[in-house]
Amino acid sequence: MTEQQPYTVLGQYPGFELRHYPAHVLAQVTVNAGFEGAGNTGFRHLFAYISGQNSSRSVLEPDPPGEVRFAETLAMTAPVLLEPSPVPGAYSVAFVLPADLTAPTAPVPADPAVSIVPVPGRTGAAASFSGRWSEANFQGHLAGLLGAVSAEGFTPLGSPRFARFDPPYRPWFLRRNEVIQDVEGPGD
Repeated sequence: MTEQQPYTVLGQYPGFELRHYPAHVLAQVTVNAGFEGAGNTGFRHLFAYISGQNSSRSVLEPDPPGEVRFAETLAMTAPVLLEPSPVPGAYSVAFVLPADLTAPTAPVPADPAVSIVPVPGRTGAAASFSGRWSEANFQGHLAGLLGAVSAEGFTPLGSPRFARFDPPYRPWFLRRNEVIQDVEGPGD
């Protein structure tokens, strides 16, 4: 089975892939933790949401590759997203909910820390890399991405996102990660 992508590839450039991400809905939590701790802290809240702590009491069942499903009713797609929050020192951690859900139709979280957030469609530059989930690793790949984006005439918009695709027990050198930066540019 091949992994179905939740985006459309618009082009390949040196150092990044240009993608269109359609409008989607996130289950999101904001945590006041450092970069490395934010993903783990936020994941616990989000995992509880997808494990049945929601209004429909739907329970998550893994369905590889790169996708997990609520028992017959609600599919979650990888990855776990991490981005800086407007609150200093805080990060937003999120799961992308299935394309057939809207903010009003997503199960309501039992945990008030979890929010259901609609996100409009957008264009992003993405660079994939393997390795540890460290801030230094993220910042290094972000710097490379921003340089490549600028060299191709695109302008960064908003905050960058860090996408983690693998569980913590996967060896660091096999982990799939991405840094994603929304952009506008030539042809927009």
